[in-house]
Amino acid sequence: MAKALVIFLHGVGSNGADLAGLGQHWASVLPDVAFASPNAPMPFEHGMGYQWFSLNGVTTENRPARVREARAAFDATLQPLMAQHGFTDAWDKVILVGFSQGSIMALDALAAGRHPLAGVVAFSGRLAFDGALTPQPHTPALLIHGHADGVIPWTESESAAQRLKSAGVTVETRFEPTTGHTISSQGAMEAAAFIAQCLQD
Repeated sequence: MAKALVIFLHGVGSNGADLAGLGQHWASVLPDVAFASPNAPMPFEHGMGYQWFSLNGVTTENRPARVREARAAFDATLQPLMAQHGFTDAWDKVILVGFSQGSIMALDALAAGRHPLAGVVAFSGRLAFDGALTPQPHTPALLIHGHADGVIPWTESESAAQRLKSAGVTVETRFEPTTGHTISSQGAMEAAAFIAQCLQD
């Protein structure tokens, strides 16, 4: 049986299959880890794919409320996967790996301290959280962002890292000069190494 479960959280308008390939790529370096890559619970309003929360009329001011409203459906999406892999309620053996909107949800779960996660990896994300951060102790995070990201500015990850560190979270950051709104091969490798380290601690 696997000793941990990595759950991938895709970006808006995408689906679970988009990140599932990362699990196949990481299997050789994370041999004792199971991987799951669900579809987000809401259909995307503007085309194919799914979303964790609606972007219709979203602003900097109302985004945190959208994320809070999405928490119940987020947990309801993840819990059956955890049970399926033998990790019912074992959040301390779960690592969330998000991209874009998936990273927003992962960082929200970390900042709110809703679950004692083993770790969080956020590619091209932001921390949409407007209250005091109350993270669980001992949950580390890796934030990876490209300076050439034209969708979510890299400064969002820089700001998130500062806020999380101020709240006591152990945070590592990787900023890639030429990477846009995507996951680079280098970033993927660094994320796998970070996950391996999380599972050794």
